[in-house]
Amino acid sequence: MASETTSLENLKEVMEGTAEGEAPVAAEVKAPVAAEGEAPVAAVAVKVEPQIDPQGRAYATGKRKDAVARVWIKPGAGRVTVNGRDIETYFARPVLRMIIHQPFDVAERKGHYDVVCTVKGGGLSGQAGAVRHGISKALTYYEPGLRGALKKVGFLTRDSRVVERKKYGRRKARRSFQFSKR
Repeated sequence: MASETTSLENLKEVMEGTAEGEAPVAAEVKAPVAAEGEAPVAAVAVKVEPQIDPQGRAYATGKRKDAVARVWIKPGAGRVTVNGRDIETYFARPVLRMIIHQPFDVAERKGHYDVVCTVKGGGLSGQAGAVRHGISKALTYYEPGLRGALKKVGFLTRDSRVVERKKYGRRKARRSFQFSKR
């Protein structure tokens, strides 16, 4: 119990900016769980500030399979540029374009932001998933209030499924060589 009270006092000092002259820290704090018979301890709510660079953009990195996308968003007319090309020419399949626009549909921000991204590695499907992950993260950096809606549908979670590695003594990851009786 003594450690909980000291950590709460330290937290209050940091939040007030009195801990050795440092500025207050902007972070979310979860309420500690009270033991049986004790009154619950109130949580300290902190406003999360947007992370915007001097050019007025929010940056995030998205990943899916072997693809890595670097994404910048800024207010605009809704243009999406991938590796210097328009989205219609880079992602020709409508399903891939739909995947990329999903975060804007969930956040109800369709046509509000311009997206510039560079993608490396993987195939087109993995690259589209990486761009969607990057756009979702960048939206939460630009507007922290959208985090709940995007997290609820799973766009902020990196899909960790990757191709299984090939094992020795096997033709592929699990496929055996063809068996010959004679």
